[in-house]
Amino acid sequence: MEYFFAPLEGITGPDYRRVHHRIFPGVDRYYTPFLSPNQNHVFSRRELRQVDPALNEGIPLVPQLLTRSSGDFLWAAGELAAMGYREVNLNLGCPSGTVTAKGKGAGLLARPEELDRFLEEIFSRSPLSISIKTRVGFSSPEEFPRLLEIFSQYPIACLTVHPRVREDHYRRPLRPEAFDLAWDVYPGPLCFNGDLTTVSLCQGVKARYPRLSALMLGRGLLGDPALVRRLRGGPPARREELRSLHDQLYEGYCASFQSRRNAVYHMKELWRYLACLFEDRDRFLRKLRKAADPAEYESLVGRLFAASPLLPDLAADW
Repeated sequence: MEYFFAPLEGITGPDYRRVHHRIFPGVDRYYTPFLSPNQNHVFSRRELRQVDPALNEGIPLVPQLLTRSSGDFLWAAGELAAMGYREVNLNLGCPSGTVTAKGKGAGLLARPEELDRFLEEIFSRSPLSISIKTRVGFSSPEEFPRLLEIFSQYPIACLTVHPRVREDHYRRPLRPEAFDLAWDVYPGPLCFNGDLTTVSLCQGVKARYPRLSALMLGRGLLGDPALVRRLRGGPPARREELRSLHDQLYEGYCASFQSRRNAVYHMKELWRYLACLFEDRDRFLRKLRKAADPAEYESLVGRLFAASPLLPDLAADW
């Protein structure tokens, strides 16, 4: 089984990917936060940084695209192919209202006939193999059988299914019965995504669906950077590894942003997840929210690493 690292905007950029891959190797594919190609056919500076081969050297990276225009998708796929990429991922899962209102992300699931035409055009002309990440419907899982009929017509490299509908966002319970349907009828490679935050939860999904091609992990890997290693039978993260991940990433941010204060802001986003490995996480996070000065932040983190016991598994409540 393969393990994929789901993207989280603002956290899993090239700086984070390089450090994580160096200290905790074993992830089979990292996915970029989505790129949004448009009619201007120019990647933004932020998007170019996400896929710059020089910033992602040695990392098994798959760019993700968010669009409902086949022309824009194919332009972006051509640009990415020229950079050396072999696969591109289509985002049909983003539940954001500003995205779905434009018929993109999960919004395209509400338009199955348009989706079918879109997929026919991109699969017939793309220079790259195409994987897809999808939800099980826009407003109801009753939409999923028709979506699976559409997906089954195309040579999707891997279909990642997040078993929620758009209106569930990320908080409502998963709908495992919808994934059961995909398991029963979808003929191609299948990946499960959603609430895989601990070893036991991942093992439960693997036991329920023993022929799965992959698991896609997001918050679980941010909270436990060694999660894939543990799923492969290896040891949990050691304190010195976590400290090294923090220090390398923090100094990398300081260099990238030319500002230690901006680096602190970005590290706070990561600590929302990473703190779940520490016994003193609640007290630490309360103090972290108030820390604005880099020296104060560095002292607070130093005390956490020096004194707080590590938990055997995540104490996650995101």
